[in-house]
Amino acid sequence: MIMRLGFQTLLFLFLFIPGDNLQAADITLWDIAGKAEISLDQAAGKFPSPGIVYVGEFHDNAAHHAAQLAVIQSLDKRERPIAVGLEMFQHIEQSILDAWVAQALSEEEMRRAFARNWGDDWYLYRDIFMYCRERNIPMIGLNVPRSITRKVAQNGFESLTPEEIGKLPPIVCRVDREYEEFLRRVLGSHGSESGFRRFCEAQLVWDTAMAIYTLEYLKNHPAHTVVVLTGMIHAWKKAAPEQAARENADVEQAVIQPSVKGRWTPGNVSKQDADYLILGLEE
Repeated sequence: MIMRLGFQTLLFLFLFIPGDNLQAADITLWDIAGKAEISLDQAAGKFPSPGIVYVGEFHDNAAHHAAQLAVIQSLDKRERPIAVGLEMFQHIEQSILDAWVAQALSEEEMRRAFARNWGDDWYLYRDIFMYCRERNIPMIGLNVPRSITRKVAQNGFESLTPEEIGKLPPIVCRVDREYEEFLRRVLGSHGSESGFRRFCEAQLVWDTAMAIYTLEYLKNHPAHTVVVLTGMIHAWKKAAPEQAARENADVEQAVIQPSVKGRWTPGNVSKQDADYLILGLEE
């Protein structure tokens, strides 16, 4: 009983309070190209339809997830056909997400599947999952098996076996100088040059797989807007959005990132980084 109450308390403190307080009408974005503040409801009318809308996150930040839900709701209330793409779920477990949306899976079963795919942070994402279930919004697993990205980071893309490569979408792992410099600027360079190169390859595999799986969904559902929920690094325009553009330049995209004190603010981001900042979420 004590453990049960503790979990409910966490849900209330970390999820329901931010979710209840952070409504679409309360969110202000910084329009980077227009250099002006704009409400989320106003911006939603400019988001690609059809197309891809990336909403970045710090994985452990409840306010970021509340803002992501608000973006989903702002598009849903416009009665656009939408889907939600998830970094947090492997593509090979798509059947689990389909069962969840179809209400053929209990919350406890989904919590266990989420832990298997991502970790024990279900309470941070719960409102998003519940909303998609209630509104019958498709959810798409965009990630590759962790064992593959881990192996690439440790030993390079060339270390993958034919069986492991068969678990990936068709990816050409070619790290160009611009992409490497982008990661150095964002994350810094630690360890050996060869180690950093392998890290770049792992990130590229991650970015490209998410881009390809999202485009694959759009090919089969061409009227939809896919809201991709992913870490801020992958949502950056030089990351997954650029890989998607290389695969299909005709698909419209928009990138929304949470503001981060000292790093992601109206004064130090450009339209080469993102299209919108969610204001008021600075850490």
